[in-house]
Amino acid sequence: MKLSKKKIKICVLGLGYVGLPLALKLSKKFKVIGFDINSKRINQLKTGFDITSEVTAHDLRKKKISYTNNSKEIKRCNFFIITVPTPVKKNKNPDLSYLRLASKLVSKNLKKNDVVVYESTTYPGCTEEICVPILKKHSNLRYNKEFFCGYSPERVNPGDKKRKLNQINKIVSASNKKTLAQISQIYNKSIKSKIIKVKSIKIAEGAKIIEN
Repeated sequence: MKLSKKKIKICVLGLGYVGLPLALKLSKKFKVIGFDINSKRINQLKTGFDITSEVTAHDLRKKKISYTNNSKEIKRCNFFIITVPTPVKKNKNPDLSYLRLASKLVSKNLKKNDVVVYESTTYPGCTEEICVPILKKHSNLRYNKEFFCGYSPERVNPGDKKRKLNQINKIVSASNKKTLAQISQIYNKSIKSKIIKVKSIKIAEGAKIIEN
């Protein structure tokens, strides 16, 4: 499945220390919408201010990204990357509320042949056991036939100015081989780091857990 750069419209959901730098890299090659439910965050980014200090005001101004907290605006996208936080609760279990919310939001804008990639830190099985059912339920689309998924664990260390996105190997996985090629192509066009393909989403999720 070879992609035309003109046809790809990407939405990055969650514009924190992971999502924002990624959105900026992607915007060099593709049309990108940066989505965050925090309206204050969106307004800050529009004025060139990043509270996380991961990117400079200069970087924000020179990149062509449309920032929004209006979920209706992401309907025109066909490639979704979810980078929302997954904090740990007091009982040591992961808080998946942001992940569930983002999945539901995307599902209501999902169309045939769209791709959803998760970068949020999760446990092996989470993507296909928790997130995919939400996408299926609210989109009425069939998984791996009418929409497709992938997982690429974020590996950014907040505040590290030496090893940023371009200096960290990128693990990618997908629900089938064609989607893996598609996801790899998009990341490869946007970032300079080595792209490492793995055989399944669970393997990629496990790699992140081991690293943590």
